[in-house]
Amino acid sequence: MITLFFREINNFFNNLIGYISIGVFLVINSLFLWVFPLETNILQSGYANIEGLFSMAPYVFLFLIPAITMRFFADEIKSGTIEFLLTKPLTDLQIVLAKYFAAFTLVIFSLLPTLIYMITVYRFGLPPGNMDMGAAWGSYIGLLLLGAAFVAIGLFASSLTDNQIISFVVSIFLCGFIYIGFEFIYTLNLFGKMDLFIRNMGIFSHYTSVSRGVVDTRDLIYFISLIVFFLLLTKIKLESRKWQ
Repeated sequence: MITLFFREINNFFNNLIGYISIGVFLVINSLFLWVFPLETNILQSGYANIEGLFSMAPYVFLFLIPAITMRFFADEIKSGTIEFLLTKPLTDLQIVLAKYFAAFTLVIFSLLPTLIYMITVYRFGLPPGNMDMGAAWGSYIGLLLLGAAFVAIGLFASSLTDNQIISFVVSIFLCGFIYIGFEFIYTLNLFGKMDLFIRNMGIFSHYTSVSRGVVDTRDLIYFISLIVFFLLLTKIKLESRKWQ
């Protein structure tokens, strides 16, 4: 399992797409935080915070994480190495978990450079240190939970096909719908007392809650349940190859 974990990490960094994906993620966030004259611009806001990062990053994640996960199973299926992998002394769950933790580690790698934004704002605020660090760390926890959920969804999408582009598109659709789709349905006010329940089925409300710096047990249970659900779906999809 550890060998497979490191193999996936090495494969990602041996591929130019890996560097491009993380580079694009950092460039886009930097432009919105420091260059574009929008509400997310730190210099124009006049406040020592990086809330713009946490409002923009989820939408960039919608493309970054599918780009990371699209090849994890799709490439194995297309090349036929998935059959070889399934004969290894690893359970289907171990294969799924190894790939999941490898992809999630890559997401962490992509987030680490953004700490420079927080350090910069912290040091150059007036006075220095005039920043709500509790809210900032809470928002980072929210981003990690969001990334963990998107990775699980992306792996499931990758297990459905041998085409990386199809995997990429399906993953974007699923992540996008689960992130803001339920929120959109909630705003329509079509289901009366069920509206709030429908809203809570989506990621947006839980991510927003954690990003305020308040880590509620209900939000943690939601993210863990969502991750486990899609990992189990991926495991079942792998097992289905043995039924044929």
